[in-house]
Amino acid sequence: MGKTRVEWIDLIRAIAILTVLYIHATDGIYIISSDAITYYTAFSRIFNFASLFIGRIGVPFFLMITGYLLLDRTYNDERVRKFWEKNCKGLIIVTIIWAAIYAISLQFIAVGSAQVNFSEAGNLFFSHMWYMPMIIGMYLSMPFVSSALEKFSSDTIWQATIVFSLLAFLLPFITIVLAMHGIQNVNIQYCLGFSGGVYGIYIILGYLVKKGQFKHFDNIKLGLITLISFMICLFFQYYAFTKGYDFQLWYEFPFILTGSFALFELCSRLETVRAYPFVHFLSKYSFAVFLVHNLFRLPLLPVVVKLPYTEPVKAIILWILLIIFSYIAVVIIYRIPRFGKYILYMR
Repeated sequence: MGKTRVEWIDLIRAIAILTVLYIHATDGIYIISSDAITYYTAFSRIFNFASLFIGRIGVPFFLMITGYLLLDRTYNDERVRKFWEKNCKGLIIVTIIWAAIYAISLQFIAVGSAQVNFSEAGNLFFSHMWYMPMIIGMYLSMPFVSSALEKFSSDTIWQATIVFSLLAFLLPFITIVLAMHGIQNVNIQYCLGFSGGVYGIYIILGYLVKKGQFKHFDNIKLGLITLISFMICLFFQYYAFTKGYDFQLWYEFPFILTGSFALFELCSRLETVRAYPFVHFLSKYSFAVFLVHNLFRLPLLPVVVKLPYTEPVKAIILWILLIIFSYIAVVIIYRIPRFGKYILYMR
């Protein structure tokens, strides 16, 4: 295992899946408790805002891993077909299978409760499936992007990434700031063409990390970038709330980009990872857990939300339960002959 695995990659993958489960647990608790939002304490509200930053680093981590591992390759016609056969075909089939599983399961899960508003039940149940068509599209384009990157230096690619990032992250941010202050409908027109948008930029950043583009940044600076990004996200959400502006922290927010990237670069410098067998276990089943975890979130929500605790405590409890139930489930499913690996997309 030690000869074939990259320990820090497994660590990043483990962190990514844990943060995805964390944001889904937190979102679940706060969404179905939304009727009581005016009664949230300041701590509870700040906890929610902080959780959104923590939870939003998961998808960027997965995307940067993709760029780190898959863009530094050489492709020809035969290798492109093999890549699509190995990656895209299986992902498409798995997406269809799990969409059907969730659609059927939703019909059998008892969601009636006088204390909990489940009008958002369907959205909660399918909230993670947006990722699948996005990553399939990225995989389809991966060989072409990789071939194009071979022709340019890392410095040139980095310069292009800066320009694309300004368009994809900074301009929408300016629009939000203006809207918060009453200046509406300021839409700056731009087109990112075949870039993959914000998700493509995360993938390119993973590739640039592998090329050593950011080695001149010392660890202290990267740590400060992560901390400052977190604080800005926290402050911006709270400020938007005080202004009565309905702001949703998402992956195109520039400080999700800076925070997740700086932390990714920091982790890439780790030579060894403590408790690696456990980290490897979390990493090995990470995508499988991503597929199955919402099967447990909705049934657990009405149970956890009734507990006599504050929302932050309920969110932590639900998160821990999601981790336990999801990992137990995928370990069991994985061991079903001729079935487990295929339905969980484990290779």
